[in-house]
Amino acid sequence: MKRFTMRNENFICEHCGKKVNKSDYTARDHCPYCLYSKHVDINPGDRLNTCQGLLRPIGIEKFKDTYKIIYQCDKCHSIHKNIALKDDSMERIIELSIQ
Repeated sequence: MKRFTMRNENFICEHCGKKVNKSDYTARDHCPYCLYSKHVDINPGDRLNTCQGLLRPIGIEKFKDTYKIIYQCDKCHSIHKNIALKDDSMERIIELSIQ
């Protein structure tokens, strides 16, 4: 069972360079503009992963009443999924859905 540590912090996206503000309602784990994330966790929020590669969005899948963004790490090539947030770029989500 995965353990969850709440981490909701401001950050600068290492892919697009935009300032990303923390979420109003949950932990933000990716850029809402380009949807990139960073491979920093073993369990959500623990910041214990030594990989530190960029997680490139490669697809979308339906999840309950929202979507999950499918990522591949540019460094170690592992696949991860994160829940899309309500303020994520819908244009970017649509682009991923038709790839």
